[in-house]
Amino acid sequence: MVRWFHPNITGLEAEQLLLTRGVHGSFLARPSKSNPGDFTLSVRRNDEVTHIKIQNSGDYYDLYGGETFATLAELVQYYTEQQDLLRERNGHVIELKYPLNCKDPTSERWYHGHLSGRDAEKLLTDKGKAGSFLVRESQSKPGDFVLSVLTNEEKHENVDRKTKVTHVMIRYQDGKYDVGGGERFDTLADLVDHYKKNPMVEKSGIVVHLKQPFNATRINAANIENRVRELNKVADNSEKPKQGFWEEFEVLQQQECKLLYPRKEGQKPENKSKNRYKNILPFDTTRVEIREADPDVLGSDYINANYIRSMHEEGRHVDEGKVFIATQGCLQNTVVDFWKMVYQENTHVIVMTTKEVERGRNKCVRYWPDLHDTKEFGKVLVKNVDERPAQDYILRKLEVTRLDRKEPLRYIWHYQYLSWPDHGVPNEPGGVLWFLEEVNRTQSTIPDTGPIVVHCSAGIGRTGTIIVIDILIDIINRQGLDCDIDIPKTIQRVRQQRSGMVQTEAQYKFIYMAVQQYIDTAQKRLEEEQRNKMKEREYSNIKYPQMTNSRSKPNMTSSRSSSVMTNDDSSSVYENINFKSPQTSFSSNTRR
Repeated sequence: MVRWFHPNITGLEAEQLLLTRGVHGSFLARPSKSNPGDFTLSVRRNDEVTHIKIQNSGDYYDLYGGETFATLAELVQYYTEQQDLLRERNGHVIELKYPLNCKDPTSERWYHGHLSGRDAEKLLTDKGKAGSFLVRESQSKPGDFVLSVLTNEEKHENVDRKTKVTHVMIRYQDGKYDVGGGERFDTLADLVDHYKKNPMVEKSGIVVHLKQPFNATRINAANIENRVRELNKVADNSEKPKQGFWEEFEVLQQQECKLLYPRKEGQKPENKSKNRYKNILPFDTTRVEIREADPDVLGSDYINANYIRSMHEEGRHVDEGKVFIATQGCLQNTVVDFWKMVYQENTHVIVMTTKEVERGRNKCVRYWPDLHDTKEFGKVLVKNVDERPAQDYILRKLEVTRLDRKEPLRYIWHYQYLSWPDHGVPNEPGGVLWFLEEVNRTQSTIPDTGPIVVHCSAGIGRTGTIIVIDILIDIINRQGLDCDIDIPKTIQRVRQQRSGMVQTEAQYKFIYMAVQQYIDTAQKRLEEEQRNKMKEREYSNIKYPQMTNSRSKPNMTSSRSSSVMTNDDSSSVYENINFKSPQTSFSSNTRR
């Protein structure tokens, strides 16, 4: 993965990028401007930037000692995975956690970014057809690109024509793109459009037709505005006028058939009456089991609810992230079970995204008492101590105690969002984003709290939409504005844990709009903060002195270069390197 490689920035620009758009642990690699051919790894550590030099001996890369690697990408991957190996001379660990990705060179949906050649072949072979194509980054030559195309081999006697994937290297030099000869283009889109009309021919005689783009769903978060613009475009007039959002959502819907996990518990006769909708049932694999169950009562451990875990990837690390419980709106006969679940899971925040009655239909039974009243729900006593109406929601403070045992009382914060229309989605996402910010602020102040419980009526439409937006915002907050996000893939992961999450195309589009507005607001906040910091900060030329004490001071924004070490060599001092791209010969222009 080489999206962390920034081919055209200076050290000062790297610092500005990391300090304005990154977080602690964000990193990027760049060529050295002072010594052409060299590379530098720049890492944000709190409010400072550390610059690390890498040696290329001509045969391998290393950090002047320690492990050796064939490519820059392998070196960075190794030190990203082995978090305790990259250290300063004083022993302080330098963490490579979040790649700060280079801005995508195009907003075209056929651009897949850091997709490997092997993965490109699998995608095109499994899901494409002859003429399907995509563009990706070159992994062997950072800064260049590869056009991968599913082509037809020549038909032999009595043998059907087979397909194979052809990889065409796209060079990027002096601000222009070419395929190693011939015409040069200002943009990747211009190059692709040209070869759509003028197909290339391999030396073997195979014609490389670019017929239909194989579109990606991964995007650089900061680039979401361009992706939304692309998705809003109506398809070519030769096809039915279907919009990009519709197409993406339809693909997602077609994948639902692959998620047929067992739902036997909800289908059992003793549990059927506990389901608000008879066919909306929890997967057995992720369902919440009520531990305070009566062994003599069949189904007493059942509630229509699932754990939703935010499993996002940080490089090759998997961080569980946030955990939610998605559930249906209470029925009269499930309120006691609901409170058993809230109590056993140590939940302190409940998010309700429906009114009790909408369009004359019961959506959720009231499971809390009126203001200042107290009500028993089985062995759980709930008192409504406060209600505060806000613009779009009501916040209730509920005091919860056990009747059967002496335990400290708990406070539950009940957020009921009231501005979701009876039909469709809100006109704009600002209200929902503010609501989620308040919810998360409360959740973050409670130590060792359990999952946020989220419900609407069925527990899949609005509930899924809210959870997916929150997961995506959490990823962006953890990894910075230039991280990769994949909205369909995130929904797919959530649907693996509860069936049917995010029900409509309108909800799907609303997720994009919410993330776009969140990023836009975050960018403006960061720019304002940086303007304020820049008044106090003076840039100086970057030098690489040997540091005697590298401990960061709070709120400092000075740049630093660091003499670093690995566990193998505590005395290494890093110097400039003479980097040479590995030369590989190919019989035709079909390189990876």
